[in-house]
Amino acid sequence: MTPQTKRAPGSVAEVFGAFLKLGLTSFGGPVAHLGYFRDELVIRRRWLDEGAYAELVALCQFLPGPTSSQVGFALGLGRAGWGGALAAFAAFTLPSALVLVALALTAAAVDGVAAAGLVHGLKIVSVAIVAQAVWGMARSLCPDRDRAAIAVAAVVLLAVISGPAAMLGAIGMGMALGLWRVPGASAAGPALAFPVTRAAGLGALAIFVLLLVLLPALHGQGAAFAMIDSFYRAGSLVFGGGHVVLPLLQAEVVATGRVTEDVFLSGYGLAQAVPGPLFSFAAWLGAAMAGVPGALLALLALFLPGFLILIAALPGWTWLRRAVWTHSAVAGANAAVVGVLASALYDPVFTTGITGRTDFALALVGLVALTLWKVPPWAVVALGAMAGVGLALVA
Repeated sequence: MTPQTKRAPGSVAEVFGAFLKLGLTSFGGPVAHLGYFRDELVIRRRWLDEGAYAELVALCQFLPGPTSSQVGFALGLGRAGWGGALAAFAAFTLPSALVLVALALTAAAVDGVAAAGLVHGLKIVSVAIVAQAVWGMARSLCPDRDRAAIAVAAVVLLAVISGPAAMLGAIGMGMALGLWRVPGASAAGPALAFPVTRAAGLGALAIFVLLLVLLPALHGQGAAFAMIDSFYRAGSLVFGGGHVVLPLLQAEVVATGRVTEDVFLSGYGLAQAVPGPLFSFAAWLGAAMAGVPGALLALLALFLPGFLILIAALPGWTWLRRAVWTHSAVAGANAAVVGVLASALYDPVFTTGITGRTDFALALVGLVALTLWKVPPWAVVALGAMAGVGLALVA
């Protein structure tokens, strides 16, 4: 059964209400979000069955972009058309985005020893969170020697060359090596069907490519165009999970001097403590750069490429899922992404967050809490922030 079976179509208001509940309660990152979606929309509301949901998750994991938000967008689309898709995105994203914007605007007005300690505590927490992400992604995306070698090659490449172009090169290298070394497997079973025509899919693909080419040419036309270009490019390259946006955005906004390292890493730490998509981090960065208008532009620019790619893929998913080479290329790209994130774990996350043995000990406690004690990320963030304040006051 697919989202287009004979079930009565839902309303935009129904979709908004369901995803607002999820946006307020979905802690724990993309994998946890997919579990929340299944419980609420497959098991309880019965919008679609298990097979259709698994197929949708497979598609979104295959594509670049924020997986959980893409799944939510598609579920809203299947339930209530284009209005439902937009309602799902808005309701799932707004709670975390509004909190992060409010915190970003407040943080700009706060100073003193306690505030500095809070920021430092969040930077220490970021070390634990990114280390957990690297380890988890390496276990799932680099299960054999060839893919582990691709990840290491990406780290070596980024040690020699830095910047967004180097990250794009690392991912491209991963795709090429995946085609050469990683066996592919075509999918079987029924394909999903959504109310997206082939013309609409081609149009979405054309818009995606046009913006990717045109926005860099407009980069010098003002701060707004430069911001849109940076966040759109980062959103176009996110393979493997939301944490991968960290090194991409760091290269776009910190390396260019638009946001300080302290503001960047403290916002990344706070993004772990709120429910909803990790991409809401863009709202913090946009607000830090240009207030509420900047938050809106950054948020939309980061999410847009993933949604355009999803719309483009929906009509051709039947063919794409059966092509062996596509699975090999994506497997190689995902392995390279592990290397990209591992490189970011060292610089800027570790080099900026860890300044002594006490910091290292706190980061290690946070990592153990996340991985072995299964403490929720928001609790680890809160405890790390309080520890940072306490150490600053004692010092």
